[in-house]
Amino acid sequence: MTFKEYKYFLLSDLYRVAGNTRLATLLRHVLFGESYKYNFWMRTCRYSSNGTVLKLLLYPLLRLILRHYVYKLGISIPYRTEIDSGFFIGHFGGIVVSGNSKIGKNCNISHGVTLGKSNRGKHPGFPSLGNYVYIGPGAKIVGGIKIGNNVAIGANCVVTKDIPDNAVVVGVPGKVISFNGSKDYINRTDYEDKI
Repeated sequence: MTFKEYKYFLLSDLYRVAGNTRLATLLRHVLFGESYKYNFWMRTCRYSSNGTVLKLLLYPLLRLILRHYVYKLGISIPYRTEIDSGFFIGHFGGIVVSGNSKIGKNCNISHGVTLGKSNRGKHPGFPSLGNYVYIGPGAKIVGGIKIGNNVAIGANCVVTKDIPDNAVVVGVPGKVISFNGSKDYINRTDYEDKI
């Protein structure tokens, strides 16, 4: 990850939370925020793990800081997880994402969400989320499945199979009830024009 990519990810995440990317807003959310604070340290840890000098000097300290927030905020998303720009965590607490999961652009994750690995069955492996995916509180997405673009997954839903684009999924096990998508759940996605 280059510094330019790192900065872009930080600011796109901030814009999704706050609606602007001013320095004062960044400092306020890093010092006093909750879910953005985790994004900031996760992205910073990933950036510092690349270069030789950064890896030797800053990376060990940044790993400790990130680990502190794993326990304090109840968010366990490994810094090496492939997460695109505009990542939004609605509320902290009880969020667990397997490190080999993939999360697309402008995705929302609520509290109590799990993106987990499956070792057996029809879909072993890790989930992969498309762009503009909304995941409601308490939802579980398990196995090597693909969630399409513009998908809304309802609260406490359990998803164990592929979901097509624009689907709205609810229930246990998750079933598609419409193709209205996530457009009303995902906001502030025009950050490319603002940064």
